[in-house]
Amino acid sequence: MKLLNYTTKYVSLLLLPLITIWAIAFYYAMLDEIYDSLDDGLENHKILLTKRANEDPSILNNTDLNKHVYTFNPISENEYRDFKDSYRDTLMYMYNEDDFEPVRIFESKLKHDHGFYKVKIVTSMIEEDDLISDMFKYLISLYALLLISILLLNNILLRKIWKPFYYSISQLKNFKIEKESKIITKPSSIDEFQLLNDTITKLIKKSSDSYIEQKHFIENASHELQTPLAISINKLELFLENHPLNENQTKSLASILDNLNRLTRLNKSLLLLSKIENKEFLEEECIDFLSLTKKITEDFEDLLLHRNMSISIDHNSMINANMNKDLAIILLTNFIKNAIIHGSPNQQINIQLHHNSWSICNIGKPKTLNKEDLFTRFKKVSYSNKSSGLGLAINKAIASKYNLEVSYSFKDAHTFYIHFHQTLI
Repeated sequence: MKLLNYTTKYVSLLLLPLITIWAIAFYYAMLDEIYDSLDDGLENHKILLTKRANEDPSILNNTDLNKHVYTFNPISENEYRDFKDSYRDTLMYMYNEDDFEPVRIFESKLKHDHGFYKVKIVTSMIEEDDLISDMFKYLISLYALLLISILLLNNILLRKIWKPFYYSISQLKNFKIEKESKIITKPSSIDEFQLLNDTITKLIKKSSDSYIEQKHFIENASHELQTPLAISINKLELFLENHPLNENQTKSLASILDNLNRLTRLNKSLLLLSKIENKEFLEEECIDFLSLTKKITEDFEDLLLHRNMSISIDHNSMINANMNKDLAIILLTNFIKNAIIHGSPNQQINIQLHHNSWSICNIGKPKTLNKEDLFTRFKKVSYSNKSSGLGLAINKAIASKYNLEVSYSFKDAHTFYIHFHQTLI
């Protein structure tokens, strides 16, 4: 659920500055409202004092803020005319707190009978330090609450919303076109997800249909080619047996037979290569490469005897891998057959099995082909007319299918390698 994690991460990061900005704005707005409220209260207190002075003029003698929250100080008429109301913040000792606390002082003017007075009224106000501390606590609590809400939203609501999407993704991960499996999507009330499901279904159907058509075409084409080739070869062989021919005619017909046989082998190799690339070999089992190597070399005893060659097998570990047995036989057979056919007579072929590699080494003439071209289709390692040029390409396709790596090196001898990685068991 990486998308949900990204949603939580980035929304959380975005919320922090937004909440901070909101908290700062709210703090100043609240301070402004507090000051407005205090100022309104001070002005109202002045009005009450004015009415009280009319009833009890003795209060005009209060000049000490330590005794009252207001004072009256006589001023001249000129000062009265020039005086303007003002507000200011200061600190005043509070006996109950035994400390200096912030207060707001309102200074105004008052006319009573023929006297002029400067009125000073004091009221306690909120401590900004406490306000900031409380705001910070509330800010952290709000952020934590929102973060928890987002997590719950992701894990409950968004997870439910995205469920059809991840279901479709899991279907695609398990889809194998060679098994002709089908994709089953879950209906969704979200238009975008439903559009995705419809597109996936159409795309898979189109790909599957194309794959099946290609598979049938290759099989049919190979079969249709194989039949006339076999008939032509049989008729030519019967013709050679039943009709006496001169040397040139015999050579011509033998050349035709060789080409037809080569075409038959090429047709079979292309069909095999196509089947490998289309992943039609689905059955897999644990292959013991040491036992399989020994069995295949026994099958080549006659050819080895004919070329006066021998094969030695050196191993210091067992190599087992899960793969199709027929493809494993083809893989090793192609390498061993190449080593015998293209190796020098009267020489020994060495096969080695180590921890994660299988290699075969034979002495022969240096080849002019690049290492990269050896495993390319129709790039022959020799100029024999009997070679189709597909053997090493088939080995490359088999290796790719099972996450193996094939390579080649030449240093006084030709060496082909099979490197095993994740398939080792």
